[in-house]
Amino acid sequence: MSADVILALLPIVLLITLGIALRRVRFLADGFWPQAERLSYYVLVPCLFFHSLATAKLDALPARELVTTLILSILAVAALVVALRPVLRVDGPSFTSIFQGGIRFNNYVGVTLAAGLFGTQGLALAALCSAAIVPTVNILCVLVFARHGAARLSGRGIALQLVTNPLVLGSFAGIGFQLLGLTLPAGIEPALRALGAASLPLGLLCVGAALEFGSVRGWIAPVATSSAIKFLVLPVVTVAVAWLMGLTGPALVTALLFQALPTASSAYIMARQLGGDAPLMAGITAMQTLFALVALPFVAAGIGILAT
Repeated sequence: MSADVILALLPIVLLITLGIALRRVRFLADGFWPQAERLSYYVLVPCLFFHSLATAKLDALPARELVTTLILSILAVAALVVALRPVLRVDGPSFTSIFQGGIRFNNYVGVTLAAGLFGTQGLALAALCSAAIVPTVNILCVLVFARHGAARLSGRGIALQLVTNPLVLGSFAGIGFQLLGLTLPAGIEPALRALGAASLPLGLLCVGAALEFGSVRGWIAPVATSSAIKFLVLPVVTVAVAWLMGLTGPALVTALLFQALPTASSAYIMARQLGGDAPLMAGITAMQTLFALVALPFVAAGIGILAT
């Protein structure tokens, strides 16, 4: 299991490092990176969410118990983070980065690990986890950006942001396809799959390009806070809710894995587009990926004990 974790995380570390190198040697013009971020936010990541949710195979899974466990645990931890806002001693945009770092997850790593552990059943469980977490997390993050981001929004502005946010729209459109039993046309499905796959490397390159190591000293407390929430608080709360829901076996293992994953590059893209602290978000994303190399094997060991 530890080897699977390392192999799943290593490409992420390498792509972030490549982004750092490309920006440092100025291989690409500085104007490329904002445009790449815009492309990811409005086109590539929504395609990723839509395709993964619309094409998921969800038969014969404990859907109700798994979805309820994931959503309730995320809502509980999100409420805790918001309640801790006054004692964190950070400005609003920085708080949005801590919040995203605490609850957002990396689909790429989750799908890779679940498939490695449980094969086709793992892929189905991973898809169900995404169906529960992706819309929940994106709605919560939009609300937090509306309240604490650089551009404060009115109630009407928050509603408009929710109904027009491309990540939220992509998530719910994919779920709608799934619930209605629709099938993507043969010529369109591969194009959506390819666009979604492109979001992963491009987003990580943008994360690397955005890293400003001159600010690393200011990252320590926010990175530590978001990582403690991500790798300790959220998995513990998930275990408690799973126990109440009677969730066991591969579904429990997959739920815990997804709740302990490092945050995704889409967090940085969202921070850049919605007025968050994008450099801090890039730092949290990079550092959590490195921390996950150590933290996830311990989480996996705990999962192994719980699943036996």
